Amino acid sequence: MIKRSSGILLHISSLPSRYGIGTMGEEAFRFVDFLYESGQKIWQILPIGPTGYGNSPYQSFSAFAGSALLISLDKLVEEDLLQATDLEGMKSFSVKKVEYDLVAKAKDNLLRKAFKIFQERFEDFKEDYYTFLGENSWWLDDYALFSALKGRDHEKCWNQWEEELRFRLPKQLEAVHHEYADDIYFHRFVQFIFFKQWFALKAYANAMNVSFIGDLPLYVSLDSADVWSNQDLFHLDKTGQPTFVGGVPPDYFSETGQLWGCPVFNWAHIKKRKFDWWVARVHFNLNMFDEIRIDHFRGLESYWSVPASEKTAINGKWEPAKGYELLNLLKSQLGELRIIAEDLGVITPEVERLRDEFNLPGMKVLQFAYASDETNEHLPHNYTSNFVVYTGTHDNDTTLGWAKSMTKRERKNVKRYLGVNSKRVAAKLIELAWASVANKAVIPLQDLLGLDSKARMNVPGVAANNWEWRFKWTDIKEKHKSYLKELTEIYNR
Repeated sequence: MIKRSSGILLHISSLPSRYGIGTMGEEAFRFVDFLYESGQKIWQILPIGPTGYGNSPYQSFSAFAGSALLISLDKLVEEDLLQATDLEGMKSFSVKKVEYDLVAKAKDNLLRKAFKIFQERFEDFKEDYYTFLGENSWWLDDYALFSALKGRDHEKCWNQWEEELRFRLPKQLEAVHHEYADDIYFHRFVQFIFFKQWFALKAYANAMNVSFIGDLPLYVSLDSADVWSNQDLFHLDKTGQPTFVGGVPPDYFSETGQLWGCPVFNWAHIKKRKFDWWVARVHFNLNMFDEIRIDHFRGLESYWSVPASEKTAINGKWEPAKGYELLNLLKSQLGELRIIAEDLGVITPEVERLRDEFNLPGMKVLQFAYASDETNEHLPHNYTSNFVVYTGTHDNDTTLGWAKSMTKRERKNVKRYLGVNSKRVAAKLIELAWASVANKAVIPLQDLLGLDSKARMNVPGVAANNWEWRFKWTDIKEKHKSYLKELTEIYNR
C-alpha cells in the first residue's frame, strides 16, 4: 500500500520577497519549514523555465533551463557575488503581485554585475562550474547560444533569423559563437547559479521529508532552444513555421477550445531518433524533482492537431502519438515511473489504458465534481486510490471564487452532497480531499487561505494579468498551520 500524503500547490514566483518576485532564497526555505510544521510532505510547483511573452510557465524558451527571475539575489550577496547595497533599487517593487517586465530588467542588470565578479573570482567556483558544464553541456550549449542570439532582438522568433542561423549551418554557428562569446558565457553562468540554488533548496526540503512535484508541459514553445536545435522533431515547413499547432477542442474552459500555438511533435521522427530528446527530458526532470506531473498527458496517446492558419482550436483533429513506446522505453530504464498523468479534459478509454498500463496516478479535481450527477468521476466515491486529488489547479478559479459563481445545478449538488453554503465550500472540499481514498491530496495555497478570485493564478485563454499572484507571510496564520496538521493526522496523510 502506497503511503498517503498531502501538500500544497504554490509556484515559486508566488512566494514573498523584497524584490518583486518569489525566489529560491530564504522565503522558499521558510515555506518548506511551514510545510514540515503543518505535517505536509508535498510541495507542488509549476514549470520553472525562462518565460517570454505572457509570462506563462507553460511557454518557456527551454525545456531544460531555469528562470533567472527565480534566482535569489540575497544568496548572491552571501557568496560575495553582489553587495547588499546593489539590491537597494529592487526594494521598490510591489509585494502584492509580480511585475515581470520591471523585475526582469532590473534582475538582468544585477546578474550581469554578478557575472563580472564571478569571472574575477573564477578560481573559487571553478570545480563546481566545470562539473556543471560537464553534466549539462548537451542542452546548455544550444540554450546559451539561443539566448545570446535572442538578446539581439527579443521580438524575433528564431525562424525569423537569417537563413544560415535559422538552419544552424556549422560555419555560421561557429562565427556567432565567437561574436557572442561573452553573452554565451553569461547565460551559462546564470544557469550554473540557478541549478546550484535549486538543488540546495531541494536538499533542504528532502531532509525535512518534503518532496517536490515538478511540472512538465507536454509541448514546448515554438520560440525555444529546443525547437530551434531539434527542428526535425516538430511539424514545421521549410521556413521553420509550424504547419500544425497544439491545443484542445472546446471544453469546460472555452467554447472555442484552447489554441496554444506550440508546434506539435513529429512522432515518426521522434521514434526514428529512438526518443532521445524525450527520454533525456524525462530523466532530467526526474533528477530535478522527486516526481513529475506531465501536463496534457492525453497528448501522449493522441493529440489535437490544428492547422497553424486557424484562429481557434475548433477545426482540429485527433492524431495518434507514440506515448506507449516512449513510456515503455522509460520504464525499461527507470523501473518505477515517478510520473503523475494530468488526465483532465477529453479523456478516452485509450488514454486511461495508457495511464493504467504504467500504473501512473491520474488527477481528480473537486471543483469539477458537481456539474452533473452522482456518477461524476471527480466525486470521491467514484475513484480509487491511485490518484492525486485537488480542490482546483492553477487553471481553476480559487475554490471560494468558484463557489461564488457556481451554476444553479452546481449549487444544488454542493448543498446536497456537502450540506454547506458557498462560504464554507472551500474548507469542506479540503477536508473531502484529505478524507478521500486518493493516495495524494494537494490544494493551492489560495484555498487554504480562503481567498477569492482576486488571488486566481491563471485564466486559460486570456493572455494578460496571469501568473502574478503572491502571498504575504501575514496571510498565513497559526490557525492554518494547526488546521492542516490536525486534518493530516485525522486522515492518515
